[in-house]
Amino acid sequence: MDLRELRGKAVGIRRDLLNMIYKAKAGHTGGSLSSTDILTALYYDALRVDPANPHWRDRDYFVLSKGHSVEGLFCILADKGFFDKAELNTFCRFGTRLIGHPNNRIPGVEMNTGALGHGLSISTGMAKGLKMSRRSNRVYTLMGDGELAEGSIWEAAMAASHYKLDNLTAIIDRNRLQISGDTETVMAQEPLADRWRAFGWQVVQLDGHDMAALVAEFRREPARDKPRAIIARTVKGKGVREMENLPRWHHGVPDAELLASAMRQLDAQERSA
Repeated sequence: MDLRELRGKAVGIRRDLLNMIYKAKAGHTGGSLSSTDILTALYYDALRVDPANPHWRDRDYFVLSKGHSVEGLFCILADKGFFDKAELNTFCRFGTRLIGHPNNRIPGVEMNTGALGHGLSISTGMAKGLKMSRRSNRVYTLMGDGELAEGSIWEAAMAASHYKLDNLTAIIDRNRLQISGDTETVMAQEPLADRWRAFGWQVVQLDGHDMAALVAEFRREPARDKPRAIIARTVKGKGVREMENLPRWHHGVPDAELLASAMRQLDAQERSA
């Protein structure tokens, strides 16, 4: 896909996830919207994956550490053909595979996640195993900035640097909001880039809604012998002005009127993409 198509695809994924949340009457809306562009750039340009063979030996691995924001991932996996798109209508229903967090019974989902702070540890282990096996697969994990208060994140960061895991990329969805408010009030993180550098990581900072910047960075060869941390500055609730930069949309369901407004806004964004 070219950049225009990728931008349009991201709009479509936002539309799908909002409809899914509305039908289910449950979902983590704000963080799913903030991470949509990142996931779109990964899955439609960067990751080596095969929907017809989810366990392909040469695939790249993706772990959604911020597992509560699974809606965008489910919509992308369905859109790419890992499972039937009609199954999105079962999200959060009794007996569904599409529960409110990643579930590895679903093709394309590597790990069950949702207990915050675990994704980087899992991904570090994956990357280390691939290095030991002399494999070229890459590992990516997407974290929320709120979960960086978990100590296990920094234990994994230290280990990844120690083992020179240059096949590992950690992406931070830096929307600066978590369920209880602004991250800098709840548990200050700045200077965030300096902290990752101090742990021995290559650090890249970019606009997490700039598709050109995301694609260019994911295509760029990372620094040798260093894991890469991408701090992606994003907007919680991105794409729906009534939701943007509001912590109460960490978890929330739009009513019919708000959904209709969101669809009109997304239609306009798609036309301009």
